[in-house]
Amino acid sequence: MLEYTELNMDLTKAQATMKEETHRFAKEVLRPASLELDKIADPQEMIDSPLFRKTLKQGYELGYHTIFLPDSYGGLATEPIETHIILEELAWGSVEFALGLGVSCFPAFFASMVPSDRMIDEIIEPFCQCSDGSIVGCWGITEPDHGTDTLAPFTPDFSDPSISGQTLARKEGDAWIITGQKAAWVSNGTIATHCLLYPTIDPSMGMAGGGICVVPLDLPGVKKGRPLDKLGQRALNQGELYFDDVRIPDEFMLVDPESYEAMLDVTLSTANAGMGALFVGVARAAYEEALAYAKERIQGGKPLFEHQMIKHKLFSMFMKIEAARALSRNAMVYNYSNTPPLVQYSIAAKVFCTQTAFEVTNDAVQIFGGNGVSREYPVEKFFRDARAGLIEDGANDSLMITAAHHL
Repeated sequence: MLEYTELNMDLTKAQATMKEETHRFAKEVLRPASLELDKIADPQEMIDSPLFRKTLKQGYELGYHTIFLPDSYGGLATEPIETHIILEELAWGSVEFALGLGVSCFPAFFASMVPSDRMIDEIIEPFCQCSDGSIVGCWGITEPDHGTDTLAPFTPDFSDPSISGQTLARKEGDAWIITGQKAAWVSNGTIATHCLLYPTIDPSMGMAGGGICVVPLDLPGVKKGRPLDKLGQRALNQGELYFDDVRIPDEFMLVDPESYEAMLDVTLSTANAGMGALFVGVARAAYEEALAYAKERIQGGKPLFEHQMIKHKLFSMFMKIEAARALSRNAMVYNYSNTPPLVQYSIAAKVFCTQTAFEVTNDAVQIFGGNGVSREYPVEKFFRDARAGLIEDGANDSLMITAAHHL
């Protein structure tokens, strides 16, 4: 495989080493595991497989599950540009494992923003110290009747009292009672031990009347659905969560309706910036495979790369990836370093980078020709993975409308 060169003029030696080490893990562990797991038809069989658990454990052993957490609790404590580098490299190997590791830290990450002694002792430190994948977080926000509309803070419809969430939280003494359902798109949902849950507390405020809490998923009243059977990113476990009068301590409710929209803005800015980095990695993976193939595959008596149309297509792919990385890195560096974040830049990064990944993986399949639709080569998987990115973490069409309100 040809080595990909990017504009890394400002990276320190430590950052360059971090990039190389993460790439090695992605190449030697994540890529082979994701390709093998993709062949398993039953999603339950997939997550029960020793390979899935072993791969997740290897990511934990290297601390990638703590990427958003400070070193004071044992997290990786990466700078924003380092976070981008790691996410891109992990996704180059397997976007589904990169997403799973990133989402896993959400309960501990948000708890670290408002840390109480109890949250530190019971949630944050145990997660950071976990190296075997036995503590897994998930993010429960979408519902059967609510998808990207849950990610539209500070827009007019978000405060419409006729539109509110289906998962409810009510205060009873020194506890909160959770009822309702989160949809099948809860990443890590059926393997998680803890959920960062976004319930509705005050329906009269519409979607803006929400809260954010940590829910241990071994509590009475919690039920999990089956893993979702998906087109792409098949090793990213997703599934429903059901809550039947689940009782959590008052301290586990991190955010109330008064600050919900502001914290949802932080959520969206963090997650969408991360999505930008991840899908630069997906696009790069497909581009590298296509470039190497074009220099080896003979058609018309010469390598594909010597045909002008192929050169043109490959250079277009190269330009898109470099533009996507430049936008997503800058969005991440700014929004991970400033409060309040400028959510429109994170959304721009998510939309542009996932669209770039979709276009680049599509071109890669085309360059491979008939081989591109064969499972003998990885580009068809990259294409399926990229297609999912246009919808997950907010459908691009709707996210753009949300971002437009901030212009």
